[in-house]
Amino acid sequence: MSPLSPIPLTRSAADWPVRRVDGPPGLPPLTAPASTPGTAPAGPTSPAADPFGQLLQQFVSEVNQHQQVAAQTVQALQQGQPVPLHQAIIAMEEASVSFQLMVEVRNKLLEAYQELMRLQI
Repeated sequence: MSPLSPIPLTRSAADWPVRRVDGPPGLPPLTAPASTPGTAPAGPTSPAADPFGQLLQQFVSEVNQHQQVAAQTVQALQQGQPVPLHQAIIAMEEASVSFQLMVEVRNKLLEAYQELMRLQI
């Protein structure tokens, strides 16, 4: 195996667990926007083409869902809907912790990339 050969995967991206994030009870389910401004349209890609990229994309979408659930919960609480206060606080903390984790993962990936760029071949 040469230093530039790809690392073989032990499992495919389809084997990774997928966790669904539901909103608080009594609120409509989350729906993703048709397209986000400033992003390129998603073209057809094969599932095994870029499992790391898909993993990161899934991670970011989960963080986004946590943020949306927290926003919906707080909005429902502000409108006087029957949402327990502790549920709103838990949703906000989940969103905060998941966002902080995403930022730390990004920082570590950036550090690893910078370290690779400093390597002399």
